Amino acid sequence: MSMSANGSRMETEYIRRHHQHQMRENQCSSALVKHIRAPVHLVWSLVRRFDQPQKYKPFISRCVVQGDLEIGSVREVNVKSGLPATTSTERLELLDDNEHILSITIVGGDHRLRNYSSMITLHPEIIDGRPGTMVIESFVVDVPDGNTKDETCYFVEALIKCNLKSLADVSERLAVQGRTEPIDRC
Repeated sequence: MSMSANGSRMETEYIRRHHQHQMRENQCSSALVKHIRAPVHLVWSLVRRFDQPQKYKPFISRCVVQGDLEIGSVREVNVKSGLPATTSTERLELLDDNEHILSITIVGGDHRLRNYSSMITLHPEIIDGRPGTMVIESFVVDVPDGNTKDETCYFVEALIKCNLKSLADVSERLAVQGRTEPIDRC
């Protein structure tokens, strides 16, 4: 799908507004953009589920949240085999239903993603004359000993690209089925 000049200007503006991470010297950061052929409210109904990331994240097999779903809530995520991890402990930093912003930090787990923080924002757009969603996900993370910034960014970007492709697939399938109401609202 070709992007208009206006579309790329909007991407740049959203990234400038929402995705500026404070980076230390031993960290890398990046932002990825995905255009999804489904309305914002439908995509958001999947993204906002801090307690059920496995609804669209293919590498997650199980998720348990302690207590109520609120800022500061922590989830224990089980990772499917094939990745260099089995668990991840993640804290909800921001959940804004009006602006469609979700932010998490990783606070533990048996993986190499230290001081990882991510932000995902959703923005309405028109794709081929129909309601669509521009999704932007950015992150900052420590570069592990023995790795370069490029290697670390490439690895995390590959995971995020898989998650965003899956989010698009699930959202677009629901949109085609005529799901006009947000699913699984709390």
